[in-house]
Amino acid sequence: MTATDTRERLKALAEQGASELAEATAEEALRWAVEEFGERLIVASNMQDAVLIDLAAKVKPDVDVLFLETGYHFAETIGTRDAIASTYPRIRIVNAEAEQSVADQEAEFGLLYQTQPDKCCHLRKVVPLQRTLAGYDAWVTGVRRTDAPTRANTPIVQWDSRNGLVKINPIAPWTDEQFNAYIAEHGIVENPLVTAGYPSIGCQPCTARVAAGDDPRSGRWAGSAKTECGLHA
Repeated sequence: MTATDTRERLKALAEQGASELAEATAEEALRWAVEEFGERLIVASNMQDAVLIDLAAKVKPDVDVLFLETGYHFAETIGTRDAIASTYPRIRIVNAEAEQSVADQEAEFGLLYQTQPDKCCHLRKVVPLQRTLAGYDAWVTGVRRTDAPTRANTPIVQWDSRNGLVKINPIAPWTDEQFNAYIAEHGIVENPLVTAGYPSIGCQPCTARVAAGDDPRSGRWAGSAKTECGLHA
């Protein structure tokens, strides 16, 4: 099968899934994903919590988990990744790293997160993501419609034309109340920064504490017009 044939087959599966799973539960969406893609499926996590990993591991205990190791993470985020790996010993964490180390990037470009944050995200997130996803047919994300206005219409299954594979968003319809209830009910591992005033966690230089009642994502690239890192929009 040629690359074009594979792409068309995957695109057709995405269209089928989008139609059949428009109102699916998270478990139904994940079971479909595992049945259709098996080992060619990877779950993405920013290690803010293990909700998505917990859901996926119930269907496929040895699922691959993608973590974008940007080199700029909070120590708490790395600690959460390691705690999740211990809690779910059968998962395989795939650390996607940029081609340049942080030191080499800063030596060449300076502090891009200050001067050109879009370029920094592209080099340390978008490119490593694309390179890793090239080895899979589908990926699962924790994007929810309540995250931001740019995500309000996120479907449960879609064709990811940028990366050329199927994208499954099993908890897209979940409200904050549903999400938090799942954490409480199942004792889910959660990044300690969440309860310290960081409801949306990215890289340390670009994430600020959020005041009570403010938009949860207002701490991301605070003071700038930037609202997305480029992975989902």
